[in-house]
Amino acid sequence: MKFGTKAIHAGQEPDPTNGAIMTPIYQTSTYVQDSPGNHKGYAYARGKNPTRDALQKCLAALENAQQCLCFSSGMGAIDAVIKLLQPGDEVITTNDLYGGSYRMFTKVFAKFGIKFHFINMTDASNIKQYINANTKMLWVETPTNPTCQIIDISACANIAKENNILLAVDNTFASPFLQNPLDMGAHIVMHSVTKYLGGHSDVIMGALCVNDASIYEQLSFIHNSCGAVPGPQDSFLVLRGIKTLHIRMERHCYNGKIVAEFLRNHPKVDKVYWPGFTDSPNYEIAKKQMRDFGGMMSFTLKGDSMEEAFAMASRTKVFSLAESLGGVESLIGHPASMTHASIPKEERLKVGVTDSLLRLSVGIEDIEDLIDDLKQAIG
Repeated sequence: MKFGTKAIHAGQEPDPTNGAIMTPIYQTSTYVQDSPGNHKGYAYARGKNPTRDALQKCLAALENAQQCLCFSSGMGAIDAVIKLLQPGDEVITTNDLYGGSYRMFTKVFAKFGIKFHFINMTDASNIKQYINANTKMLWVETPTNPTCQIIDISACANIAKENNILLAVDNTFASPFLQNPLDMGAHIVMHSVTKYLGGHSDVIMGALCVNDASIYEQLSFIHNSCGAVPGPQDSFLVLRGIKTLHIRMERHCYNGKIVAEFLRNHPKVDKVYWPGFTDSPNYEIAKKQMRDFGGMMSFTLKGDSMEEAFAMASRTKVFSLAESLGGVESLIGHPASMTHASIPKEERLKVGVTDSLLRLSVGIEDIEDLIDDLKQAIG
């Protein structure tokens, strides 16, 4: 079954009682049992819910996974992954990382004795020097947030296999439409479902997709025990959003390419970070592991003025100044003060997240309107 067909049909069957084509919203907290312990697979909705089950099956199909677990947020999903570790374990991750992930790693789990190494992973061979007997996981974002660096998933998978460690990949920026890390050797794929999968800026949710039964069993135990589960209404909304994922992603990519090229040719723009330029670092890797280059990008203005960046972000009319990404509407954000404010400035600057950097999530509006908006906002 091809991707677009899976997006519409995977995990979903007409309701057996009345033939409803849309999965019902099972708005219930508990289920009646025939006798104590004798139930139809559902006992309490923290553990299982039919609407959530349908969504998990659909997401698993899109990531070519055997199993999927949905969480109340992307951070809830990441939290569950790190809970696979023990005090004294070490994680190697990228130094260009979503601020929320950095905050969780350094402010929550570090105090429980888990050590995190934030390194440049664009050259996978650089990872090897940080591996020791305590290393238990590689945590990868690709493309990274916010400078869209490309990390070689297959190379990371080979390193993980050689050293018997887990490889987890945050696939939020790409979505399963653009890349499938499990096919390249990853053990766990994480999504902030809030973003492209939901696609309409109306849901907060996360997901983990896996193929290993043992990893799934451990994550499922954490999922049920710690309780960071989404409700049936949100599950329904994501199921509905996913039905147009392939169509939306095609437009995100189309618009993204035109916006990136416009910015690169604008006399007032300095640097543009977008993986689809042929001279972008690791372009050949991006071309190999992604089906297209997406609608996420960041850029700086000449003069590197934070004040001018603020002013430009405030002048846009079609691009909304807001956090998050991946919705149908275009967004502009200032990572240093918004999504990445929790990362110390000296760490941000190492990867180019300057005080003047702006991030775009290019939506699916008419491209002429997006370009006209950027023209008037840059001035």
